[in-house]
Amino acid sequence: MLVPKIVTTLRGYTRAQALADLQAGVIVGIVALPLAIAFAIASGVTPDRGLWTAIIAGALISLLGGSRVQIGGPTGAFVVIVYGIVQKYGVDGLLAATMLAGLFLIVLGVARLGAVIKYVPQPVVTGFTSGIAVIIASTEVKDFLGLRMGAVPADFAAKWVSYAANFQSTSLTATLVGLFSLAIVLVWPRFTISRKVPGPFVALVAATALVQALHLPVETIGSRFGAISSSFPAFQLPHFGALDLRSLIAPAFTIAILGSVESLLSAVVADGMIGGRHRSNMELVAQGVANVVSPLFGGIPATGAIARTATNIKSGGRTPVAGLVHAFTLLLITLFFGRWASLIPMATLAAILLVVSYHMSEWRTFRSELRAPRSDVIVLLATFLLTVFVDLTVAIEVGMV
Repeated sequence: MLVPKIVTTLRGYTRAQALADLQAGVIVGIVALPLAIAFAIASGVTPDRGLWTAIIAGALISLLGGSRVQIGGPTGAFVVIVYGIVQKYGVDGLLAATMLAGLFLIVLGVARLGAVIKYVPQPVVTGFTSGIAVIIASTEVKDFLGLRMGAVPADFAAKWVSYAANFQSTSLTATLVGLFSLAIVLVWPRFTISRKVPGPFVALVAATALVQALHLPVETIGSRFGAISSSFPAFQLPHFGALDLRSLIAPAFTIAILGSVESLLSAVVADGMIGGRHRSNMELVAQGVANVVSPLFGGIPATGAIARTATNIKSGGRTPVAGLVHAFTLLLITLFFGRWASLIPMATLAAILLVVSYHMSEWRTFRSELRAPRSDVIVLLATFLLTVFVDLTVAIEVGMV
């Protein structure tokens, strides 16, 4: 059914859910800020392109999508393909390839090819979700400890080798800020006010104020990524005349396939977390529209972001309103509060994501499924290990076979 999820989920919408969506959207918006910038830099483009992709594509995916909790934006899955396109065809080539990928996604959705993903077995979903949680947690070690090292390796084993090699550079100050933030996030729910003011938001404000008041030497969003642009991007069409569009078909198709797989897998994982059911074909159409429109404002490829979607769910988001709030939060931060957002300690964001990854791991479900039939256990462990040590897409393909 090609009907956006927002059309049906807002029936009987309550004030309590509105507040929960508002809370979740703000949290995800703040968490998404450094991720959008970092993915852009790693992809070989300027940070503002990643940020505006999260705003524009994120809003469209929430407004038109087939999942009630999906959060869209740039993701790490696109880094390699985007970097290669930029190096070979330039930014205009990337914009054109992204728009072509968007058209491919729309065709896939209209042709109703998204339903295939509905046959993913539960052990695959559990293994995939738990693996993602491990990846999130492992990636945050650098910022939580304040390690003075280069970029964190993508390979899981290489991450820990790099951490061990740079462990002597651990910043006690950053670690204490991280522990302070972690304590707030964990203890805050015990207070009644936590129903209105989320712990992660309190941790962000408190830790930022502490760092600034005491002039603590810790890395912040601003020190790592620089100043955030406060101007809205101009509408721009790629210079198609200078491009060989035929040569862009293959990379565009790769973007489309990668985006469709990741977004629908994210939707399946989200369904498992909330007990819902997404509309896969509508989700593909929404992803397609987002990838056609976003490049017109300088955006890069976008898809459903598994970690941000999980953060949304764990923060209370249950309708597309949370995704729209997430995009609006990023917009406000960019236009009006960029200077203040740049002061947020990276150790605090790491603490928040460590808590998110713990909840996302669903270790009780994982443990219970280890007592399932042997064939299911093999699928569970294979999917989990391949997700952590190899690749997300490979993990699902093997799990399905």
